[in-house]
Amino acid sequence: MPTESSYPKITIPEVDIWTYLFENRDRKYPDDKVLFVDSVTDRSYTFAQVKQTAIAFAHGLKAAWEWKRKDVIAIFSPNSIDFGPIIWGTHWVGGVITTANPAYTAEELTHQLKDAGAKAIVTQKAFLETALKAAKAAGIDEDRVILIGDERDTNGKVKHFTSVRNMAGTNRYRRTKNKPSDLAFLVYSSGTTGLPKGVMLSHSNIVANVAQLLSGEDQNLSWNGNEDGRGDRILGFLPFFHIYGLTCMLHHCVVAGWTMIVMAKFELEQMCKLIQKHRITFMYVAPPVILGMAKQPVVSNYDLTSLRMINSGAAPLTKELVDDFYNRLKVPVKQGYGLSETSPTTHTQPWEQWRSTIGSVGRMLPNLTAKYMSEEGKEVPIGQVGELWLKGPNVFQGYLNNPEGTRNSLTDDGYFKTGDVGYQDKDGNFYITDRVKELIKYKGFQVPPAELEGILISNPKVSDVAVIGIKDETQHTEIPLAFIVPAKGVPGSREVGKEITDWMDGKVAHHKKLRGGIRFVDEIPKSASGKILRRVLKQQLADEAKRNPKAKL
Repeated sequence: MPTESSYPKITIPEVDIWTYLFENRDRKYPDDKVLFVDSVTDRSYTFAQVKQTAIAFAHGLKAAWEWKRKDVIAIFSPNSIDFGPIIWGTHWVGGVITTANPAYTAEELTHQLKDAGAKAIVTQKAFLETALKAAKAAGIDEDRVILIGDERDTNGKVKHFTSVRNMAGTNRYRRTKNKPSDLAFLVYSSGTTGLPKGVMLSHSNIVANVAQLLSGEDQNLSWNGNEDGRGDRILGFLPFFHIYGLTCMLHHCVVAGWTMIVMAKFELEQMCKLIQKHRITFMYVAPPVILGMAKQPVVSNYDLTSLRMINSGAAPLTKELVDDFYNRLKVPVKQGYGLSETSPTTHTQPWEQWRSTIGSVGRMLPNLTAKYMSEEGKEVPIGQVGELWLKGPNVFQGYLNNPEGTRNSLTDDGYFKTGDVGYQDKDGNFYITDRVKELIKYKGFQVPPAELEGILISNPKVSDVAVIGIKDETQHTEIPLAFIVPAKGVPGSREVGKEITDWMDGKVAHHKKLRGGIRFVDEIPKSASGKILRRVLKQQLADEAKRNPKAKL
């Protein structure tokens, strides 16, 4: 039988995002509560200023061009405190937002702009050249490219969003009412296994997920608590263009009333400086951040004692890494789980259970149903491994322009096939062990790369690691190969490789040994959300094989 969430069911507000964020009669904090602070300039927005700026931008859109309901605006930018007003101003006039990775090339951005049908682009000056190239290729007029942030276009050709909002003149426009089922976001999947797909998320999907989060473990956070009475302060470096940062931080922050110090991008030492300066109490992170904080010497130079808890998501977090982190900093780390297609969060460890359930992603959030399925499409009992299927109000509407992908991912009765492998225990804790497509099949045995990575990262000579499966033609099977970034001062030599391999042999079952060997590299390719890009590593091997067919991989 499918498993229902162990949390009591909650009532999901049947409203659009704007109503939920800005017309919520149950809001507990005042209009002058500071919500967003720029980490470099200290420029900030209170709740009232966010709302006013969003409405002014919305009026500007109406005045600047012939705006139509359901028009799509692309945001191609690193984090900025202006991100929110752009999103919610677009929603105010019935528009849709698609967020794009600022690391994209013009070609990659063009693909997303065309696929999403974007009518305008919001960017920052440093990314303007790429944005203009992509706009031209996608058929978007140059006057539909808008800047946010503190820098202006020195040529004066591209408007700053403050200029667009000032074009309205008077408040002569009324808000476009969105239905809860209307499309709100086109969030593109990270593309770990191919071209990114446009994930269609409705207003109700996002409202549901924030409500689900607030009903559970985040009651431990407040807008006016802590020793100084200023409430919880979070650090916003996870990218807002990714669903994790978009929902869990940007939207969540407005509903809960936390103050977010916004970083344009993650940098370890700068993060530590900001934790110390602003007395940050809570952070949403991805595993690479935990890895850096656990291993890098520079962390010891800063006072991080204000941190009460850290939540890690976006990729599996191993027990070994949690132990290393806690032993160094004495800060608890709990884990959550979700996907772009689930808006994103579906599971999280309760604060009080972080230690007793290390390795799990915790309990399922309210109003969700789950089951683990075998390769044959049969539900497996508790304790057995299968693919996780989920159903609930935060599950997406489908993939844009991709009916086949939608059919393959959503069942007729509403379950989303996550593509993640795991199991649940008798106490209702869920475990994610790997991706279906990333499992290594060694002579019929399943070898989860994430499990091997978790063990390898605990070796003091390993700074970072990724494991993939490669074909062994002599045995007609896949075997595990590890890409390792050696710890500082450790040579990437054959002797060190053998030492690590021998050490690993003593910690895993026979079928999980590193038969593909070890390759030392300078860095592990990862997505902006922290997921290992195994396809990049596989492509590197394929390219090497083409250049030198006789070389042994």
